[in-house]
Amino acid sequence: MDLTGLREEYGRGGLDLPDLADDPIEMFERWLAQVIDAGVHEPNAMVVATATPDGRPSSRMVLLKELGPRGFVFFTNHASRKGDELAANAHCALLFPWHPLERQVRVEGVAEVLDRAEVEAYFRTRPRGAQIGAWASAQSEVVDSRAALAASYARAEERFGPDGQGDAVPVPPHWGGYRVVPEVVEFWQGRPGRMHDRLVYRREGAGWEVVRLAP
Repeated sequence: MDLTGLREEYGRGGLDLPDLADDPIEMFERWLAQVIDAGVHEPNAMVVATATPDGRPSSRMVLLKELGPRGFVFFTNHASRKGDELAANAHCALLFPWHPLERQVRVEGVAEVLDRAEVEAYFRTRPRGAQIGAWASAQSEVVDSRAALAASYARAEERFGPDGQGDAVPVPPHWGGYRVVPEVVEFWQGRPGRMHDRLVYRREGAGWEVVRLAP
């Protein structure tokens, strides 16, 4: 397969210092609103990259579920591979790939474990099927077959009751969330000739320094 000619020429717009908000979270919210308005599929999807203490990286897609002055929030199984890696090395990175707008946002920061009250409040908003699935799946563990997964789900569904029936599903003890507190946030806008705009907020004391990087 020859991929050498598979490329797009970017030219939807540019990004300069006067375009930036004072704070990267405010700037991110501005861009996310534009992505949502543009109808981009899964606008809150992001790649979470983690690493073991000896530097072996891994990455996967998750959904951003909360955003605020303190950072970017997602939820997951703490016993998963990413949970194990974050427990040993809290430094991580996020990537938001917004290809239709020729944009991406990169975040580097430190993951903090959310308190139980925040986790329970979010868990109650999940569809019942997803709540049951959190009990049924030992995330990142080897399973014998799809049938074994289905059987595990059926057992959890029998325990808690199917969708629309039964009592509230409690939060599994192994399930929770993280807030990634940003140290670096890069806003990337595609430009013609691969001369892309890369403007980066770097935490400096209580504020932020902004620099431009070469593409």
